[in-house]
Amino acid sequence: MRNNIRVIGLCCAGCIVTLIGTTRAGDWPQWGGRPERNHVSDEKNLVDSVVPPVRKTNGEMDFSAAKNVRWVVYTGTASYGNPTVAGGRVFLGTDDQAIGDPRFERTKGGLVKCFDAATGKLLWQLVTPHRTGLPKHFHFSQQHLGTCSSVTVEGDRAYVVTSDAHVMCLDVHGQANGNDGPFVDEGAYMVGPDKPPVELKPTDADIIWKYDLITQAGVIPHDAASCSVLIHGDVLYTATSNGVDQSHEKIPAPDAPAFIALDKRTGRLIARDSGLSARQFHAQWSSPSLATVNGRTLVFLGGGDGWCYAFEALKSVPESPVTLKKVWWYDCNPPEYRMRDGKPIVYTAGDKRKKTSPNKNDGTYVGPSEVIATPVFHNNRIYVAVGQDPAHGRGRGMMHCIDATKTGDITASGKIWSYDGVERTIATAAVADGLVYITDLSGKMHCLDADTGKPYWVHEFDSDTWGGPLVADGKVYFGNHKEFVIMAHGKQPKILCTAQLGSFIDSTPVVADGVIYVAAQRTLWALGPTK
Repeated sequence: MRNNIRVIGLCCAGCIVTLIGTTRAGDWPQWGGRPERNHVSDEKNLVDSVVPPVRKTNGEMDFSAAKNVRWVVYTGTASYGNPTVAGGRVFLGTDDQAIGDPRFERTKGGLVKCFDAATGKLLWQLVTPHRTGLPKHFHFSQQHLGTCSSVTVEGDRAYVVTSDAHVMCLDVHGQANGNDGPFVDEGAYMVGPDKPPVELKPTDADIIWKYDLITQAGVIPHDAASCSVLIHGDVLYTATSNGVDQSHEKIPAPDAPAFIALDKRTGRLIARDSGLSARQFHAQWSSPSLATVNGRTLVFLGGGDGWCYAFEALKSVPESPVTLKKVWWYDCNPPEYRMRDGKPIVYTAGDKRKKTSPNKNDGTYVGPSEVIATPVFHNNRIYVAVGQDPAHGRGRGMMHCIDATKTGDITASGKIWSYDGVERTIATAAVADGLVYITDLSGKMHCLDADTGKPYWVHEFDSDTWGGPLVADGKVYFGNHKEFVIMAHGKQPKILCTAQLGSFIDSTPVVADGVIYVAAQRTLWALGPTK
C-alpha cells in the first residue's frame, strides 16, 4: 500500500490499519480534556481534510485513495461514549455487540475498550453484562446503548460509569500486569449473575474497585447511566442518572442523590447533594466541571431541574459522608419557558411522542428543559445550554453565559447574556478567541460572540447533531448523523471538509499527540497526517 501504511491485524471483526511513527504532543485524559471541560486545544499541524478508506465486501479497508487516516477499528453497533487518550492508550465506551470473545454472551450490555494509540490494537476490554432482576418501577431500559461515559484517566487508573450503573476504577494496564486488588472477581462480574466465572486473560479489564449506584446509593437510573466523572485531588465527582419512572411523571427515588462524591482510592461515598432529585424533570445526566474562582475551587453541574449549580469542592476526604455545599445556582429556563397563562408548563407536554403534545417538532415549541450538556468554564464564566432527550423532539433551547464569581441565587445578578436562537441541545460548547461554538439537535452550528452572545453566523447542516465541537489549530471539528465536518475557526462560516465515516457520529472529536480521534457509532477513527 501507499504511504507506508501496513495492516496490523483483525480486532473485533474489524480491520485495523496504521501508520508507523507519531510525534506525541499531549494527552486528552478526560471529557473535555481538562476539568474546565472546554473542548479547545493548542495543538498544531492538525488535518484540514479527510478521505476515508473504502470498506470492501470482505470487510477489509482499501486505503489506496485514503487521506489523513492513521487507522480505523470496528467497535460495535452503538458508541455514545467519547474517546479519551492518555499514556499512549485510547479509551472508549461502546456496546457489547463487538465482544468478539466466545467466553461472553451478547446481552445488550456495554463495553469499555482500551486501544493502543499508535496502532489501534485492542489491549483490553471490560465487559458489562445487562442488568436484570430490577423492580418493575425501574425504567433502566437503555442499557443496550452501552457505556455512555467517557473514561477519566489519572496515572495508572481509569475511572468510568458503566452501562449497568457502577462507578468503577480500572487499571490502565488491564490484566496484562496481573490482577490488582482489592476487587478480584472480574471473571464472575463480566459474565453476569448465576453463571460460572470465566478464566481471566491479559486482554480482560482489571477492576480495582466498584461502587453500585443502585444498591449502595439507592438510585433508580432512568433510561441509561451516563456521566463522565471528574477527579480533584482524592475526590471523584459524578452524577447518578437518578430519574423518573416509566410514566415519565413520577420520581420513584426522590431522596436518592443526583450528585455524589467518592473517595477515588477506595470508592467510598464521601458526599452528596441535597434535594436535587426531587426537583428534576427527567434524569440527572450532566457531567461536572471544575475551576478555581477568586481563590475558591468550585464544581459546576447542569441540573436535571434546569438549573446550573456551583458547589464548593471538598478540600479533603471526610471520614463520614457530608452534604455538598451550594455556592450559587442559576435558572437556565426563563420564566416564559416555565409558565404559560399563569400555570406551570408540564415538562412532558413537550415530548413529541405524546399524542396530546402541542410540539410539532419544528423547533418552535416553548417549554422547560433540563441541562444535559456540561457547563464549560472560561475566564470566570460558565457557558451552558438547555435541552432534552433527543427522542422528545425539537424545541426552543437557550444558551447562557453566567458570571461564576457570584453567590446565592444568581439568575438575575449572574446573567451576562442569553441566546434563544439555539434549539434544544445536549452538546457541550467550545469557547476560543472570543467565540462560542454550540450545536443543536436540529443540525445547526452557532458561532456567538463570547462577551455579548451576538450570533456571528448560524450554519444549517440539516442532520441530527448530538455531539459538540472541538476547536484546535484554527479549525472546528464536529460530527452529526450525516458526516464528519471540518470548518475554519472564525467569524465567517467556511467549510473545509466533510467526510462520511460509515455511521452516525454522536460524540465530540478529541485531539491528542497530533491526532484527531472520532468515535462514530460503529468505528473509532484516528485522523492524522500520513507519510
